[in-house]
Amino acid sequence: MSRWWTEAVAAVGDLVPPGWLLLILLLLAALASVVWTQWARLRTLRLRWPRRRRRTATTDPDESAAEPEPLEPDVLPDLPAATFVSRADQFAAQGRWAEAVRERLRAMVRSLVDRRVIDHHPGWTVTELAAAAGHNAPATDRPLSGAGTVFSDIWYGQKPATADDDAAMKGFASDVDRAMSGARVPASRRGES
Repeated sequence: MSRWWTEAVAAVGDLVPPGWLLLILLLLAALASVVWTQWARLRTLRLRWPRRRRRTATTDPDESAAEPEPLEPDVLPDLPAATFVSRADQFAAQGRWAEAVRERLRAMVRSLVDRRVIDHHPGWTVTELAAAAGHNAPATDRPLSGAGTVFSDIWYGQKPATADDDAAMKGFASDVDRAMSGARVPASRRGES
């Protein structure tokens, strides 16, 4: 094998001067690099063709059966809390309990951010969120801890979500709302934006 390689390199060297051979090899390496990166980019690029949804003939269109627009799982979009509650109700109507639990927690967080109980920190864990809210509005500590436990068990502990989990989150959300209606935000938090 080594003799073949030596003879092949010698034959190419006899045909092409050494300076040109190096230039040709560099150009081939650059071309291979460009082809490789373009192939890798095209491979990861996912083209999604718009699909037409089939319309079924119904006399009473049910909004709860509509598919909520997908959101990134680990962010709190700048939407009102009522939108998250509506999305949670849509997911619950479809039996997608885990997604309903996540949207109900998002609604609670958005409500706390809007009321300036906490600042929005995208990297916070559920535990950090409950601690910050409990520090600024102590009446929210217990329901937020409970909501955080339900959420964490489902999303991190891989526990199958049920209708009972969604009902528990509804209860925690109403407890947070009730606590916030009577709570006063500390003066140091009112002036912050």
